[in-house]
Amino acid sequence: MKKFDERTSANLDVALESACRDLPNGGGHEARKFIARKLLRAVAQGKKTLGALERVARQALRGLLEGRPA
Repeated sequence: MKKFDERTSANLDVALESACRDLPNGGGHEARKFIARKLLRAVAQGKKTLGALERVARQALRGLLEGRPA
């Protein structure tokens, strides 16, 4: 697994938790994994700010709730 700087790691955690807060019981394993993968892909593309990662997480969440990949 790739190592990230502390700020990026913190931003990833906050974005994931923020998005999953809207799911029953904080989201199941598969939902959290889906959102986390989207977040990691975004970081690989250079999106590391909290705002950018929160947008990615929310888009992934919408995709899950609408039954389509985001």
